[in-house]
Amino acid sequence: MFGSVKDFMGKPAPPNYVAGLGRGATGFTTRSDIGPARESVVEADPLKDAGGAAGGNDDDDDDRFQDPDNETGLFSTAPYEQDDEEADRVWDLIDAKMDERRKARREQREREELAKYRKERPKISQQFADLKRQLSTIDEDEWAAIPEVSDLVGKNRKRSKVPAERFTPMSDTMIAAARDKLGYNQTLDATEQQLGGIASSDVLNFREIGQARDKVLGLKLDQVSSDSASGKTTVDPKGYLTDLNSVVLKSDAEIGDIKKARLLLNSVITTNPKHAPGWIAAARLEEVAGRAVHARNIIAKGCEQCPKNEDVWLEAARLNTPENTKIILADAVRHLPQSVKIWLKAVALETETKAKKKVLRRALEFIPNSVKLWRAAVNMEENPEDAKVLLSRAVELVPLSVDLWLALARLETYENAQKVLNKARAAIPTSHEIWIAAARLQEEHGKPEMVDRIIALGAKALAQSGVLLDREQWIEEAERCETNGSVMTCQAIIKATIGMGVEEEDRKSTWMEDAESCVAHGAIQTARAIYAHALKEFPGKASIWQQAAYLEKSHGTPESLEELLQRAVKYCPQAEVLWLMGAKEKWMAGDVESARTILEEAFRANPNSEQIWLAAVKVESENDEYDRARKLLELARKESGTERVWMKSVMLERQMQNYEQCNLLLDEALEKFPTFDKLWMIKGQLEESQDRLPKAREVYNQAVKNCPKSVTLWSLLALLEEKLGMLTKARATLEKARFVNPKTAELWVQAIRIEKRNNNVSAAKSMAAKALQECPTSGLIWTEVIFMEARPQRKARSVDALKKCEHDPIVVTAVARLFWTDRKIEKARNWFQKAIQIDPDQGDSFAWWYKFELQHGTKEQQDICVKRCVVAEPHHGEHWQAVAKDVKNIGKKTEDVLKLCADKLELVK
Repeated sequence: MFGSVKDFMGKPAPPNYVAGLGRGATGFTTRSDIGPARESVVEADPLKDAGGAAGGNDDDDDDRFQDPDNETGLFSTAPYEQDDEEADRVWDLIDAKMDERRKARREQREREELAKYRKERPKISQQFADLKRQLSTIDEDEWAAIPEVSDLVGKNRKRSKVPAERFTPMSDTMIAAARDKLGYNQTLDATEQQLGGIASSDVLNFREIGQARDKVLGLKLDQVSSDSASGKTTVDPKGYLTDLNSVVLKSDAEIGDIKKARLLLNSVITTNPKHAPGWIAAARLEEVAGRAVHARNIIAKGCEQCPKNEDVWLEAARLNTPENTKIILADAVRHLPQSVKIWLKAVALETETKAKKKVLRRALEFIPNSVKLWRAAVNMEENPEDAKVLLSRAVELVPLSVDLWLALARLETYENAQKVLNKARAAIPTSHEIWIAAARLQEEHGKPEMVDRIIALGAKALAQSGVLLDREQWIEEAERCETNGSVMTCQAIIKATIGMGVEEEDRKSTWMEDAESCVAHGAIQTARAIYAHALKEFPGKASIWQQAAYLEKSHGTPESLEELLQRAVKYCPQAEVLWLMGAKEKWMAGDVESARTILEEAFRANPNSEQIWLAAVKVESENDEYDRARKLLELARKESGTERVWMKSVMLERQMQNYEQCNLLLDEALEKFPTFDKLWMIKGQLEESQDRLPKAREVYNQAVKNCPKSVTLWSLLALLEEKLGMLTKARATLEKARFVNPKTAELWVQAIRIEKRNNNVSAAKSMAAKALQECPTSGLIWTEVIFMEARPQRKARSVDALKKCEHDPIVVTAVARLFWTDRKIEKARNWFQKAIQIDPDQGDSFAWWYKFELQHGTKEQQDICVKRCVVAEPHHGEHWQAVAKDVKNIGKKTEDVLKLCADKLELVK
């Protein structure tokens, strides 16, 4: 049986046969096999094939005619796994990328097709656009002549639903009467013939007609202006025309809103007549609409419906006249005898003091525990004794009112005030105001030792009573006491409460912040008390002493500052700043001997302090004691020997024009400090002053080798080479300097100015553009760029500069100069002040402001500028330093330097 051959072996397979398809094993499938590999096998239809061969009908759904590359639904039955999801995501990204690549061309093609479509098929509005434009040229007559739009299509015409007119025949009598009424009479009767055609013998009196018209108008005005309650007129004859001019005409929309609101509020008061706010809103609506009488009537009904609501009574009192208001308030107090507002309104209506007192006493009979009524009654009394009696009764009836107790204590004598405050403290143990009032009472009567004790006891008692006032609230009370003139109480509060709620390690920083906050509020005594307490806790902290000294310098007296500095140097003898502040104050006051004494004590405490050595030298040199200054510097070079001491020694010899000794000191100093750039600058400038320019160039070249990071040395070398006519060398020097010191605005500015001085404006602008790329926030570069532009373009460039560096004082000063050139005086002054507020250490801003005030300001404005400059003591600024550090100006005060600097400034037109 097994050896027999199957009958299908060696025979061709049936159509669409796939081996293993029945058991789910389809085998390997290639792209050429995709088409016929389907589960459902369709038998071939010979008739259909014959029809297809004849070209009769093509079936698009036939699998034979499908694109073999179309793989849609090929693996729809297969499981969808994670790698399939990843593959789909990758192909989606590829499709999106390809779509993005063709997006611009596709959108351009779509726009072109849409434009072509719009051109071939324009909209109705576009077709009539030219006709619409022609409508702007027609006049009113042509516009009126345009026929009305009507329906000219017969099928759309609606049949008129108006019933046909009916005509009724009239009698002959009516026709004859109408004829006689409209017809003309061609004959005259006997009377008319006698009077010449006039039927009456009376002559018209136009004067009587005018009087009658005035009488009718007067009656109408009386009706309008009369008051329904009193019958008195409410029209002011003098202000009548003014009132007419002040009438506000309401628009249709406003009238509509009023009508809607009236309808709504009528519904409210009808459905809920006991709702008081509804009556008040309805009355105010009528008041806004100008119907005052109607508003009064509505609020009167509201008072009837809501007699226990005080707001309704107060609204009725407001809307009525004073005479009616008294009647209304009398009704109100009968219904609401406990309403304080109504009683106070009744008091306000009275004009005489006696009547007001009578109303207040009547009110206190009904409401004896009202603080407002007692306060108003006390304020009415002119005699302190009467006020004292009232307050005595008031504190009995209202024992929990702090204000009444304090007012009574203020009126009593010292002994009685103490008793009153003790009673108040017993009645209200949680009130800190009573304790503070007791301390102020002791201070006013010259018992300062009791002030601290009372405040300390008060703080302890309040803590035991559970009253938790934080440190900020106590500081506010201290500031309030300072405002009222109780300085000792202020200090006692700070001493007793400043340490509340502060950690041990945070005390110093927290107290410093509190003191700065008090200074900002103008509470100087409070800040002084905080510093005093901080110094008591931290006597060895030089920073606290320094801040306290600054406070005394700004708001205290020279004596208080001196006393504070003396205590400071005892606790902090190593703090050089405190010694120098004391010496400077003495020197500024003209007491040179005291300044020397302080510096001698500072020498003993700090034997090798550079700052104290230099301060002593400055004191001697400023007072023309050059020999003593030279000896001090000689000692300083031996004891301290710092680079600044050597520099001051060289500058002293240069100031005295002792150039030989100056060169010797320079050579010796440069051997010790070859990298100190200021010594090289002095040496180079010394050679320049003696007209030895090649020697100065050698010095600068040697200097930039030793100090390659010194921007000033590179600038001095480039300027000297430009002065010698070596322009190319100067450019190369600055380029090399920029390579060694990248992103340095000063070097770019020097390069720009060299090109400008040599009339190479295009190169300067190109250099400025490169500079802004490297230093976009430099105020120096932006200032050069602004003033290189033509005058109309400067404003735009200044806007760009402010966007990049809004808070740069140099840029703000440049903007002020632009306003100056445009003759906008107030704006220029405001911008100069803004620049000084940003950086008060910028001397150039003060110089430009002073030059501006010399030209456009008054003497007072010039003095303000000088005063602010002296207080600020600026040290920086390109022009300021050039003037201040000039040998000729050594020893001059800030005011003199300001004036010299302003003289050298030139305004760019």
